[in-house]
Formats: sequence, structure tokens, C-alpha cells
Amino acid sequence: MSGQGPLLDRELLVVTGKGGSGRTTVAAALGLACARAGRRTIVCEVLGQSGVPRLLDRPPAPRPGEEAEIAPGLWAMTIDPERALAEWAGSDVLPRALVELLMRSSAFSAFVAAAPGARELVTATKAWELGRSGAGGRGKRWTSRPGYDVVVLDAPASGHGLAMLSTPRTFADIARVGPVAVQARRAAELLEDPARTGLISVARAEETPVNETLEFGARSQAALGHGPALIAVSAVHGAGLRPAERERVLADSGGVPAAVAGAVRTRGARTRVQDAQLARLRRTAVAPVVTLPFVTGPISAVDVELLAGKLAPALAAD
Repeated sequence: MSGQGPLLDRELLVVTGKGGSGRTTVAAALGLACARAGRRTIVCEVLGQSGVPRLLDRPPAPRPGEEAEIAPGLWAMTIDPERALAEWAGSDVLPRALVELLMRSSAFSAFVAAAPGARELVTATKAWELGRSGAGGRGKRWTSRPGYDVVVLDAPASGHGLAMLSTPRTFADIARVGPVAVQARRAAELLEDPARTGLISVARAEETPVNETLEFGARSQAALGHGPALIAVSAVHGAGLRPAERERVLADSGGVPAAVAGAVRTRGARTRVQDAQLARLRRTAVAPVVTLPFVTGPISAVDVELLAGKLAPALAAD
């Protein structure tokens, strides 16, 4: 895979990609594939999203910040920055009673929203914390549930996602000492270690998404010291008609309805574009590229299971 061992053995899988690339669907499929491989897995969403449970026809957790089991060995949650920051403060900094007051304070909510990098820091720290084991005590989890083998983070779109991944190192360098520095340093060390964190880029086989994927690879290498370990290209159309067959259909203009001929032309043009962009991506990117089939209509649990099967070999590859 990348000289760092299988992705299944990483503590954190960060899924990035342009909006509309199918990032959340791929995150759900990755989580399902990890769980089916015997890894206790949680998929974390950010920015108030809770689409992963619905993709598997399961209800989300009652509240953001709570974990819900959505398949055997697979959990999901939405990381709520306010709750995560308050929980962190309660475990490392403040008495529990004061934390409860903070959680009910509108001023606290305003602080989390306004403080530069606060949301990104606590999101990254929460992802780090979910992989820890144990319960209670300073610096440990505050639930009785053991840590997860794999945390799949459905990160924001590529640009914002990279900013979130870079924030812990910024805070660690600025704070230097104290609990904020300690937590930020732990999260930064996780994110910057390619043997512990695998970056997975999701893209469409189109010029602009491929450009952004290649750009993200260069920027993440500069910011974190490693680029994507895997690139998942979503919504790839099958081969369809062979060129000779397509030409025969189009040549028979008298016997082929106009709508059918138009569909054949459109499909042929789209396939040529996808093939060209896939070739460019494979030629230029340093990470392996896996293609995922185009799914018609709304994504269902059956579709996610299909995609999980397509991703499983790439996760297990060394």
C-alpha cells in the first residue's frame, strides 16, 4: 500500500474530498469494511452531519456527541465541538460541576464558534480520544466503553479538511505547555504519523476533482509529512458498449430511436472523459487508486455494502 502496513491497521482513517464527491458514502463503506474485517470501528461526522446511519437504514444517535451502533462492530457519531470541548475540560481542566454550567451557557457556545481553530482542534482531539482505551481519570475516556480499533473521520471538504488536520500542530507549537498543548501535541502526533493515520481522498473522474485531489496530496505532504494512502474514485461508469458496437448503433440511425442514440453518445463521451482522468490520476498520484461504480438513484444500504466489498481489498493490501 504505502510501506506503512495495511490501512486496516491504522488507528485513524481520514476521508477527504470535494463536496459532492461521495465522501460520506465512502466513509460509511470504509467503516463497514473495517467492521467486517473484525475491527471495532466508529465513523465520525462533523459540522452537524448525521448521514452515515441513514445510509445503512439506521437512526442516528439521539444527540450529537453520542455513539450509536449501526451495524455489528460499527458505530457512528456526530462530533459536537461544544460538547467535546466541555468533556475535555471536565477531564483535564475544570471541575465537572463547572463544565455542566458551561454547557448551558450561551457565552460558551459563542466562544467555541468565534475562537480561531477551536472547533478544528477539538474535532481532531476527539478523533484521537475515541481510539483510546480505559475509562475515567485525567486524560482518559469518560465513558465505560473501550476505545475503537479504527476511527473513520468524515472530514470537511478538502481545503477545510486540511486546515482541521493542521490545527493541532499549530496549537501545540503556540501553547507549548499546559493541558491544551498536551492534547494538541497528542492529536498532532497521531495525524502526522502515516503508520497510525491514513488519508483517503475521494474524487470523481473529472478534471477539476482530479486537480483538487492532486493538489491536496501535495499540500497534505507539506503540512503533515504524508499524502493520501488511497484514492477512491466514485461514480465510475462501466465499460458499456464497446466502441465498435457503439458505432454500429449510431450508424443505424433509421432503426434506433433518437433518445437511445443520444444516450449512447452521452454515455460514450462520459466514459472517454472518465478513462482519460483515471489514466492521469494513476500516472500522477503516488497513492493507489480504487474505482467505485456509479449507483443510480438514492444510495441504499445494499449499495454501501457493495462499495464496502470493493474497498475491502485495498484496506487489507500491504
